[in-house]
Amino acid sequence: MNKIAYLQCPTGISGDMCLGALASLGVPMAYLTEKLNNLGIAKEYRLRAELVQKNGQEATKVHVDLLDHHHHHDHEHDHHHGRHLPEIEEMILPAGLPPRAEAWSLAVFRQLAVAEGAVHGIAPEKVHFHEVGAVDAIVDIVGTCLGLDWLGIDSDDAGFPLLYCSPFPTGGGTVRAAHGQMPVPVPAVLKLWEMRGCPVYSNGIDRELVTPTGAAIATTLARDFGSPPPMTIKQVGLGAGTINLPIPNILRLWLGETATTSANIQDDAANHQNLETISVLETQIDDLNPQAIGYVFEALFAVGALDVFTQPIGMKKSRPGILLTVICHPENLLDCEAVLFSETTTLGVRRTTQQRAILQREFQQVETKYGTVRIKVAWQGQSSDKVIANAQPEYEDCAELARKHKIPWREVQQLALQRWYENHS
Repeated sequence: MNKIAYLQCPTGISGDMCLGALASLGVPMAYLTEKLNNLGIAKEYRLRAELVQKNGQEATKVHVDLLDHHHHHDHEHDHHHGRHLPEIEEMILPAGLPPRAEAWSLAVFRQLAVAEGAVHGIAPEKVHFHEVGAVDAIVDIVGTCLGLDWLGIDSDDAGFPLLYCSPFPTGGGTVRAAHGQMPVPVPAVLKLWEMRGCPVYSNGIDRELVTPTGAAIATTLARDFGSPPPMTIKQVGLGAGTINLPIPNILRLWLGETATTSANIQDDAANHQNLETISVLETQIDDLNPQAIGYVFEALFAVGALDVFTQPIGMKKSRPGILLTVICHPENLLDCEAVLFSETTTLGVRRTTQQRAILQREFQQVETKYGTVRIKVAWQGQSSDKVIANAQPEYEDCAELARKHKIPWREVQQLALQRWYENHS
């Protein structure tokens, strides 16, 4: 049994929403405060949790009250006391935090500094945590790491929590920042998404939904982004955001168990690199000249279809018909659909989006006594430990040689395969 967690962020994620979800799951504020005070910031903040309503739903809101107010407004002062990455690391290291909380906190701050640095074109060490409010960021980040550790979420082999995260809503509009108005998502958030290749979507809400701190926590600690992993849900924590939105502004942290060992999850994560999203179009047809079907196939492949196939079906009034299915990359969906509408009698095309696991593949050439044949080789795993799944001679190459030498296609195909195995034994 492994204790795992899933961050579901329909309205985005921020540091205080993470703290709220953790408080909702029972992490004591007194415990967080006691550990955070070892960082030497006891006089600068106060932590409190309360239950609030968001669009009629109850959730936990954690407030980080900053006591040192001139910290925020007086910019001269800010430059004096604004903290850089090395200073923050020097605060965290001697604080005697639980080992996992310490390692995770350092990783999150480093990730945030790398992103901010890339945005401004400076080294991560030179990044000035003023935007985020240094104390705010410390409490949010270190507090979240302490809470995840306190909940006993298991670690993977690399020492990171078995934490997964949903795709992020992009938000929109602009926010006020130190450098004037900025478009949402703010540059640091976009950079963090780019660093991890995160899936995003727009939910039509033009506000800042994902903050740099929230993005840094999720992109550093989550192992994977997308649908929830298979798990048994034990407890759900609800962390409230500050602003009110058309849908409840609540971050949901699912705590659960998985029957798989972390090794299985690891394999799964390794194979995830070969998961891709594809579009599937289908339509059924009962009034088209069968000769048109062959033409449709060619037209679809010409605009980028990955696969096209038909199945015989019975339709209304017992008419025999066919079900025509097209598989393509999402970017070719409209072109494929246009072919279906122009070349067939269909009045409607259904579309679905699916995931497919694909083997990595490449062409390798073999020389036979009749000529060169390309072999399509597919494998699983990373280059270091490839497991060859299958090798198939390319049909057209075999056909060309068979015609040229007036010998059976099967003979060329078998010879090519034999050559390939000899080369790879």
